[in-house]
Amino acid sequence: MAIAYIIGLGRSGIAAAKCLKQDGWEVIISDCSNAASLNHLQQQLQAEGITVKLDHTPNLNSTALPQLIVVSPGVPWDIPFLIEAREHNIDTIGELELAWRYLKVSPWVGITGTNGKTTTTALVAAIFQGAKLNAPACGNIGYAACELALSQLNKDNTSNYDWIIAEISSYQCESSQELSPKIGLWTTFTADHLSRHKTLENYYAIKASLLHRSEYQVFNGDDPYLHQTGLHQWADAYWTTVKGKDNLPCDPSKGVYIQDNWVVAFGELILPLNLFKMPGFHNQQNLLMAIAAARLAGIEKGAIAEAIATFTGVPHRLEYIRTIDGIDFINDSKATNYDAAEVGLLSVQSPTILIAGGEEKEGDDHKWIAQIKAKAVKVLLIGDAAENFAKRFHDSGYDDYEIMETMDKAIERGLILGRELKAKVVLLSPACASFDQYQSFEHRGDHFRELCQKVT
Repeated sequence: MAIAYIIGLGRSGIAAAKCLKQDGWEVIISDCSNAASLNHLQQQLQAEGITVKLDHTPNLNSTALPQLIVVSPGVPWDIPFLIEAREHNIDTIGELELAWRYLKVSPWVGITGTNGKTTTTALVAAIFQGAKLNAPACGNIGYAACELALSQLNKDNTSNYDWIIAEISSYQCESSQELSPKIGLWTTFTADHLSRHKTLENYYAIKASLLHRSEYQVFNGDDPYLHQTGLHQWADAYWTTVKGKDNLPCDPSKGVYIQDNWVVAFGELILPLNLFKMPGFHNQQNLLMAIAAARLAGIEKGAIAEAIATFTGVPHRLEYIRTIDGIDFINDSKATNYDAAEVGLLSVQSPTILIAGGEEKEGDDHKWIAQIKAKAVKVLLIGDAAENFAKRFHDSGYDDYEIMETMDKAIERGLILGRELKAKVVLLSPACASFDQYQSFEHRGDHFRELCQKVT
């Protein structure tokens, strides 16, 4: 029996293991954690015939080498074990690539980009599903991709899905050599994840690999980097812009744009912009990308308009929680880098009380700090980055900050200051990863929501 090795006992790793087990593989899952909370999961999976090794570092010293290694998204692609595996010509892939192997009989929409992926993916899924298509979202949103393969793939190798809508991070692009969407969308490109990808050029190449394998390519023409580099590299691509037809970097017949408060796609009026309720130009850009995908998939404009009119947004991305004494509490926990946090501030009313901090990332913070100076009457700092952020604010001439350390303290202080300073908004937009205090940005956003519901 062929051996498959899964690295990472998270949701995607478990789904991959179950897929392979159902397909007749001998499956081993390895995880470096030995948390007590994993013991019950270990017992469950072993009862299904899947070997689980906790507190374990994989190696290739065994005489029974695996034929397949599947890597969860959070596992770096360049750890020595994976480098050695590839040198031994062992088939080494990510969980999303494994799902593709089972589900490639269905067409995929693949959405990548530094920011905007989640909202664009949610919009695409809402439109496709509103058109009565069986088109689930997966990847970094919705299901783990292998969960779809496990639950819906028929034994005759035909899929029940009309489309697969996949949000695809650079980590998942990196570990997917064959994944080839019918439609590929690239939302934005700025410096991020450089501690893993090392250089901006390498980060770009990883994302570009997905678009090169896509039959149709759609780019955000308002993104400076994509606009500058893409015109030379993507001659047959489709482009979007919120700035009108004259700003399209392509023939209007291959463009989706806003003109006189109407969305126009490939030369046809689609819907009036006022049907779309989400704030911010960045969300209008996301909307245009989603409409491009929908029209390329043949979805009628009436179905598009109906879906957009009822779309309210996604959790943790400028998510309205509640209003207290005229102050809106907004959860933007998914803003895990400076560019996303800058957009969050741009999208809300001022004056704003900003909650920021967490596990600090590399990147250029100058535009973010400039936006803080323009809109924030106070910044409340939490997490490991608090002290460093305070120093950078001070050095840049901004001193309206306080170190709160934890979310509960920040929310209580935010309401007090909001009343005193007549703020319009208390905004959680951290500009940081969450792993110093939380399991994920969702966990952080859920905690923010829970605390906001309790505060008075």
